[in-house]
Amino acid sequence: MNQQYKSGFATLIGRPNVGKSTLMNHLIGQKIAITSNKPQTTRNRIQTVYTSEEGQIVFVDTPGIHKAKNKLGEYMVTVAERTLSEVDVILWLVEPTTFIGAGEQHIAEQLRKTKTPIILVINKIDTVKREEILKSIDAYKDICDFAEIVPCSALKGDNTEDLIKVIMKYLPYGPQFYDEDTVTDQPERQIVAELIREKALRSLNEEVPHGIAVSIDQMKARNSRLIDIDATIICERDSHKGIIIGKQGAMLKKIGSQARPEIEDMLGKKVNLKLWVKVKKDWRDSDFLIKNFGYDKKEY
Repeated sequence: MNQQYKSGFATLIGRPNVGKSTLMNHLIGQKIAITSNKPQTTRNRIQTVYTSEEGQIVFVDTPGIHKAKNKLGEYMVTVAERTLSEVDVILWLVEPTTFIGAGEQHIAEQLRKTKTPIILVINKIDTVKREEILKSIDAYKDICDFAEIVPCSALKGDNTEDLIKVIMKYLPYGPQFYDEDTVTDQPERQIVAELIREKALRSLNEEVPHGIAVSIDQMKARNSRLIDIDATIICERDSHKGIIIGKQGAMLKKIGSQARPEIEDMLGKKVNLKLWVKVKKDWRDSDFLIKNFGYDKKEY
C-alpha cells in the first residue's frame, strides 16, 4: 500500500440551494452535477472523482436531507442519511448567516449520530463582509463537533484549494479507486437525462413546479460522429404539459437547444436530440414510476 497516496469518499450535504452541486462542479473542474436554483434538483447519489498527485477523492452527492412529504421525499432522505456512515468525511455546506433555521437543526441532529469527521463549509462568502463570516462561524461552531470549519465561495472558487487539502487530511492512505481520466461513474444516459432536466427547470422557472422527470427512450450512435437521443419530459398535470411545450413548441425547442451543446460537450459527438412531453399524474407518489425514472430504493 502506498503510504504517500490517499483515497477515500467524501459526501456533500446541506439544505437545498446552498450550493452543493456548484461546489462539486468547481472542485472537479467540469460540469457533472446539475445545478438549478430550485430545491431538490439532485435526486441520486452522483459520484464524481477528483484525482491529483496527492490523492483521489470520490465525491458522493446526496439528495438534500429534509423532512419528507411524499414517497420520493422519503426515498431521498433515506439515501442521504445512509451515505453519512459510508464515507470517510462529511462536508456540511451552509450559508454565511447567524440564523440557524429548522432545516439546519434537522441536519445537525442527523450529524450528531455519526462518527464520521464533519467539515463545516461556509459557502457564498463572496456575498457578505468578513465580519459576517466570523459571526457565522461563531454561531455554528458549537452546534456539532466539527473536525474543521472552512469558509469558501463555490461560485468564485475562493478557498476551494484549501478545502481540497482539508478533505485529504481525513482520507485513509490507499490506492486509486478510478483511473485518472474518470470524472464520474454515472451512466451517460443518466447524465444526459439530468442535463435535460436542468435546462427544463431553468427555462420553466416558476411556471412548473419541480415535479418533472426525464426518461431517455433511446440513445443510439448513428455513426462515429453522431448520436440520436430521444427523451421524454414527464410532468404531473395536463396544464404543465402545455407550458413545457410552449406556443408552437417554442419552449420545448428552447430546452432542447440549451441541453444539446452540453450533451455534445460531454459525449464528444454531435447529437440529434428529440424531446417529447408526457403526463403521468402523481408520479412522485408511485413506487413503480419512481423506480421507472431511475430512482430505485433497492439500489441503496
